[in-house]
Amino acid sequence: MSSDSSTNRRALWTFAVTSAAGFMAALDNLVVTTALPAIRRHLGGGLADLEWTVNAYTLTFAVLLMSGAALGDRFGRRRLFGIGLGIFTLASLGAALAPDIGSLIAARAVQGAGAAILLPLTLTLLSAAVPANRRGLAFGAWGAVNGLAIALGPLVGGAIVQHLSWQWIFALNVPVGLVLLPLSRFRLTESRGPNDGLDVVGTALASAGLFGIVLGVIRGNSDGWSSPLVLAGLLGGVVLLAAFLLWEARTAHPLLPLRLYRRRAFGAVNAASLLMSAGMFGSIFLLSQFLQIAEGYSPMTVGLRLLPWTGMPMIVAPVAGALSDRISGRTLIAVGLTLQATSLGWLALLLGPHMSYAAQVPPFVLGGTGMALFFAPLANVLMSSVRPEEQGVASGANSAMREVGGALGVAVLTSVFTAHGDYTSARRFADGLVPAVWTGAAAITAAAVAILFVPVRRAPASGGADSSDQRPMLESAP
Repeated sequence: MSSDSSTNRRALWTFAVTSAAGFMAALDNLVVTTALPAIRRHLGGGLADLEWTVNAYTLTFAVLLMSGAALGDRFGRRRLFGIGLGIFTLASLGAALAPDIGSLIAARAVQGAGAAILLPLTLTLLSAAVPANRRGLAFGAWGAVNGLAIALGPLVGGAIVQHLSWQWIFALNVPVGLVLLPLSRFRLTESRGPNDGLDVVGTALASAGLFGIVLGVIRGNSDGWSSPLVLAGLLGGVVLLAAFLLWEARTAHPLLPLRLYRRRAFGAVNAASLLMSAGMFGSIFLLSQFLQIAEGYSPMTVGLRLLPWTGMPMIVAPVAGALSDRISGRTLIAVGLTLQATSLGWLALLLGPHMSYAAQVPPFVLGGTGMALFFAPLANVLMSSVRPEEQGVASGANSAMREVGGALGVAVLTSVFTAHGDYTSARRFADGLVPAVWTGAAAITAAAVAILFVPVRRAPASGGADSSDQRPMLESAP
């Protein structure tokens, strides 16, 4: 009994610390969206600078996530979790004190690096602390906390900008980080994984390749798609990513083990994650600005109006996580993606100057429910697709796919927006926003198709609670 009690206490502390840190990192993906107009007024810059304020975080987050997981496996997950938390906290202070847009973008990039170290370790630390037959519930609760960050991101950002200043959206991370640092040291159990090497070349190739592609997409409309800078970014990015894949296939300690993608479940989950993030977060980036710039709402009002959409994951995620222990996670995710795509398509049909808020609420609720059905079972399906010793790498790879998707989504949807509209009037904003949101809906529809390639797990032969529900969904790979 005492052993069970000790295990439960350890699991609760691990959940509390890792979820709070994950909440902070996830919050910074969306908290800035309602602050973008205020940042633009205070620090200057154009739409491209606003994109980099978001993408500097997501890109460094994405390309360093796998290294963060590998460093944790090699040097200790608890130790690296604390280091990542410290970097994130200091960079948040730097962002709050940024005197110009360039300094803010640089601080956001360092923030992303800290988040890249700590975030993939939250799931591996939690997975190690929670018994196998309760992981679905734990991952569902973890998803609910991340859903809460999504829910509160625009609202918290709007309230802080309206009543304090945009700098406080970053400054508030500092006291939270200072509280979590000693807790992570004394309440988490140290563990290591099987990785004993770091892929510096792979990290450099992936970073440069993604940067080139995103730079080319962001500058395409303003500089011209045939301009030397844009062509160099796009073509150079593609060549570097191809070199990255070749390197990963040959190196002894790959940043992204390509063998994992031979497993249908793992490849399908990651493809769906990339496409969902591209469609959803690219749409949120533009919609939150539309409600402020074109519709004239205050930042806090925008956060409140988005709450039916962003708040639903907090309500639905725990239920979806528990259900993923009993029914196919693939089914829940596919339904969630279908609801999200339908929501964006519905919004695209409604968008226009002075549209009725009452008409927006049903698609907002539909989209938020879909997000919950996607995120809550995703961790369970992902962790079940690999062996226990591969879970750190798998978590990092999936988080990287989501962040790459978010960065590309912001870049691509903004490019679609600027090709058809601009900031000069509500009508012109809507003219650009409608095709951009349709593009987001198409990306999420493709994600729904991708997730159908996940094999359905067979129910265990015995009717009791069996650990087979948590066995890896491993197909025979060549």
